Amino acid sequence: MVPRRCPMATRKRYSKQFKLQAVELLEQSDKPAAEVARELGVMRNQLYKWQHELRDKGEDKAFRGPGRNAALDQRSEVADLKKRLAQLEEENAILKKAAAYFARELP
Repeated sequence: MVPRRCPMATRKRYSKQFKLQAVELLEQSDKPAAEVARELGVMRNQLYKWQHELRDKGEDKAFRGPGRNAALDQRSEVADLKKRLAQLEEENAILKKAAAYFARELP
C-alpha cells in the first residue's frame, strides 16, 4: 500500500532569492535537471516552472508570491481604464465643439 500525502500538509515556500539561485544553478550546471533538483530538495518540474516564469516575466516581476499578482494586475487595469476614460472624454469634448461649430455654419 502506498502512503498518501496528508491533505492538510503545508506547502514549502521558497524565497525569491532561492528561486533565482536555483534557476541560475540549473542553467549554468553541467548536471541534469533531476540531479540539481535532488540536491536542492525540490521537484524537477518546479525548477522548470521557475525557469519559465523568470524568462517570461523577468527578474523584477517573477516570484512575487500569491495575492500580489492579482492586486497588481487590478491596479494596472484600473490605471489603463482611467487613461482610456480620459482619452474618450477628450475626444467627446472635441466632437461636441465640432458639432457646435458646424451647426452655426448651416443656413
